[in-house]
Amino acid sequence: MTTSPAVHQGPENDHQIADAFLRGDDDAFRLLYERWAPLIHAVARRALGNSFEAEDVTQQIFVAAWRHRRGFRPERGTAGSWLVGIARHKIADALAARARRARLAAAVQSARDEDHRAPEGQLAQQAVDRVVVQYELSRLPTAQQNVLRLAFYADLPQSQIAAHTGLPLGTVKSHARRGLHTLRERLAQDSR
Repeated sequence: MTTSPAVHQGPENDHQIADAFLRGDDDAFRLLYERWAPLIHAVARRALGNSFEAEDVTQQIFVAAWRHRRGFRPERGTAGSWLVGIARHKIADALAARARRARLAAAVQSARDEDHRAPEGQLAQQAVDRVVVQYELSRLPTAQQNVLRLAFYADLPQSQIAAHTGLPLGTVKSHARRGLHTLRERLAQDSR
């Protein structure tokens, strides 16, 4: 195990901590977290307006920093500026997810409102349609199922699906396209 830098935070120790962090030193990561987490949390809280959500995003930022530490270039700037850059992206993702959740909630409420106005036969047909779609989805290859479920049920964009699954973005796009094409063909056959 590598030796951890001293706790004193000066410019020379910032450099030592950054070097140890790049080598994967757990203690250096802890020091980096202790030094920069309050600032990152404050930035996230200010942008999101919610302390709990800011805590979650702060964790995501530091997890991303650890996973992608090889992307940190001390010659380009401090660890703090690098972390703030990661924070901007994670905060934007959190705001986009919040907007998607709000749209989904509005759509669900609208569907509920329509359900109350719809004739009973129409509600039964909607239930049957859902079952048919679920069945056809379950017949797809596992990779296509996973991509489509994350896209439609978790409301994730393709870039986040790629990050979540570890698949390349092009592969995610191919699975989505092929899966939707197969579903469309099968559902068209079922409706004949």
